Amino acid sequence: MLVMVIGLVVFFAIHLVPANSELRNGLVARFGDTGYKAVFSIVSLIGLVLIVVGFAKLQLHPGKNPQLWVPPLWSRHVALALMLPAMIALVAAYVPSRIHTVLKHPMLVAIKLWALAHLLANGDLGALILFGSFLAYAVFDRISVKRRGALGPLGEKAGPRINDVIVLVLGTGLYVVFLLWAHELLIGVSPLS
Repeated sequence: MLVMVIGLVVFFAIHLVPANSELRNGLVARFGDTGYKAVFSIVSLIGLVLIVVGFAKLQLHPGKNPQLWVPPLWSRHVALALMLPAMIALVAAYVPSRIHTVLKHPMLVAIKLWALAHLLANGDLGALILFGSFLAYAVFDRISVKRRGALGPLGEKAGPRINDVIVLVLGTGLYVVFLLWAHELLIGVSPLS
């Protein structure tokens, strides 16, 4: 559990830097934009690796990860339903489209839906800490970006209408791949079992 918690602290600490404009601007002035982005990426990756390793260890040792509740069957169906718009929002974060414009910050929408879906489908302490942390962060960051007026890497580019179709097709395709194959391969659990 400790490895995962350290990973969460590292990951969210570096992701909170942009919320403090003065700190971010100071780091960019000191290291340059490329240097800042490199350090941000490396620290994020270290945090993510610690999260994944820590969570995987918890799944291998159930005694260290107590079951707090048994999720009812309906919660798994809701989780499966939430993941489709989460995947579409994830793709919309990288493709200029009207979907991107409507969602304003589609990556944060994707994180909130993903975290909520997994909180509903899992009742163990590790899942509560992991997905609850991501949900809390995404809510905080959405408030923060609204206050700062941050538009994200794509800004307000709407893109042509065909991009909406591309977002929907790629998001749905990603959902199907994770549903039928990738989730079990990467996480070790089939969402359909």
